[in-house]
Amino acid sequence: MLRLGQKVIIVGDSFEQNLPVGEYGYIIAYDRNADNVFDYVVRVPKTNKHHFVPGADVELEETLLKLEADRIEREALIDFALATKNSALFHRIMTGEVEEVQAEASKDVQSDQDFIRQIHLKAWI
Repeated sequence: MLRLGQKVIIVGDSFEQNLPVGEYGYIIAYDRNADNVFDYVVRVPKTNKHHFVPGADVELEETLLKLEADRIEREALIDFALATKNSALFHRIMTGEVEEVQAEASKDVQSDQDFIRQIHLKAWI
């Protein structure tokens, strides 16, 4: 549940009320009536109106900004992989196998004691 005064963006118009989709607004009230489908009253400064909206039609501004940053980062990595012809990076980005690669990398790491033994062995040879 969103807090009063939080900045939200209207992302949908599920009941076709002519909501200003894409505009920001502020939560000014909760609609606690059990018989009503609307969850919030949102004040949109650009239109200078109050709108009753369901919870699915609004999203926090921070959440949308984070999703957009993740999308841009992914696109930049894809462009870099294509420009450098790095097929392994491209495949990893497209399939989302980042966690598996990190697990494989941790298996290959030697312990400190094994590394020291290996150095001492090479020093005697």
